Amino acid sequence: MPIPEDVTGDEIDKDVRQELQSLPKTLAEDVARNLVMVARLIDEDPEGAYGYSKVALRLASRVAAVREAAGFAAYANQKYSEALAEFRAARRMTGSVDLWPVMADCERGLGRPEKALDMAGAPEVHKLDKAGQVEMRLVAAGARRDMDQLDAAIVTLQSPELASNSVQPWTARLRYAYADALLAAGRESEAREWFAKAVEADRDGSTDASDRLAELDGVEFVDALDENEGDSAGAAEQAADHDSDSDADSDADSDSDSDGEGDRA
Repeated sequence: MPIPEDVTGDEIDKDVRQELQSLPKTLAEDVARNLVMVARLIDEDPEGAYGYSKVALRLASRVAAVREAAGFAAYANQKYSEALAEFRAARRMTGSVDLWPVMADCERGLGRPEKALDMAGAPEVHKLDKAGQVEMRLVAAGARRDMDQLDAAIVTLQSPELASNSVQPWTARLRYAYADALLAAGRESEAREWFAKAVEADRDGSTDASDRLAELDGVEFVDALDENEGDSAGAAEQAADHDSDSDADSDADSDSDSDGEGDRA
């Protein structure tokens, strides 16, 4: 797959670069450039990212970072079985538990929420950092919702992290998930409160909390382009009406002139 000339491979994380040092230099550069493309495209063009991840995987399947990148690319394309296999391979290579929450979410994607809940209660969770533990809580709540256990999902999300006033990278998503669960349970006023709190914490627009809040408040947004088109159409219609009136006036004047000429005759 073609790679833009401005992509050198030096853009990758230093830890990944260190992993690639086990490869011959030219091969390491090729793999690095493909990994950069995966990172660039995974949000806006997941299919493209998946394609580059397959190239990197073909070149260096024994590198944990490559297996992890392939896992995330497959995950972004909802290829959960493939993603889970890649995440497991990466975990075997590194011994790290960092991928535990996303592995559990793959189980959800495969229609096995019970398995995801089992993973949420496993000893590995205690080895996760705070961000990982919050992510695991989100996955567990999602699994509860998959099983139509709304009240249990709400309780699962109730935590010190949710109650905290400090804003962390996970705060907006945690508050959003809680608000969404409350709304699903019919607790609209509480849901509105938590969507508003999610908006406060969502500094990078990672959720659509503001849209959800506006929807609850009955606010309807009008597309500016459509509005402009409507104004243009209205102006054109008014111009047409004006032209018609002008033509009618002209015809009337002509008739008057003709009548005048007849009288003079």
